[in-house]
Amino acid sequence: MRTIVSLFIFVFFLLGCSKDEPKISNRWYTQPQVAIGQKVFQNNCAACHGYNAQATVNWKKPLNDGSYPPPPLNGTAHTWHHPMGVLKRTIRKGGAPLGGKMPPFEDKLSEEEIEAVIAYFQSKWESEIYEVWKNKINK
Repeated sequence: MRTIVSLFIFVFFLLGCSKDEPKISNRWYTQPQVAIGQKVFQNNCAACHGYNAQATVNWKKPLNDGSYPPPPLNGTAHTWHHPMGVLKRTIRKGGAPLGGKMPPFEDKLSEEEIEAVIAYFQSKWESEIYEVWKNKINK
């Protein structure tokens, strides 16, 4: 009977381990920050950057006005090329200083909410991408 219970627990554990689970091991943020960030992201960012931070299909193709659609924030585009200060500043000030259309959020989000949003989308980054960001970009 113990073997069956142990096997059931093991299978249940494996089924619960999803690739979509937030990645927090050895990262600067905590699971509570990711949870808060997910809510803030869904309420403020998902309409443009996608529900799972995946953005639009053709984000590299310019729109009719010459601007580009919002990029993915899930580690598949250039977000990981920017240090924490640039990520925070872009959220605070918006995309206009960089030639984009993203609105500023400095009057809408607190510093803690901005960090939580970053925690949320970084939790979608593969470990290799995060390590490059942490060790080379965010020095």
